[in-house]
Amino acid sequence: MKKLISMAKQFRDEDSGAAMVEYTVLLGIITAATIAFILLVGTWVTGQWTYLEGQLPDVPVTPGPTPTPPPA
Repeated sequence: MKKLISMAKQFRDEDSGAAMVEYTVLLGIITAATIAFILLVGTWVTGQWTYLEGQLPDVPVTPGPTPTPPPA
């Protein structure tokens, strides 16, 4: 019984498990924020790209001169 009480007190006083959980939660928050930032930047870049593409004039594609084969 004393060993069980001693183990319970040791488990109660142990802080490394709590610190690991805190760091894991912090890592999850940082990861979620990074993913959200990348998605927002991607959406902004897509909008800017579409806007700039719309500003370009439509230029018809004209074929160039037909190459002549070299003499044999």
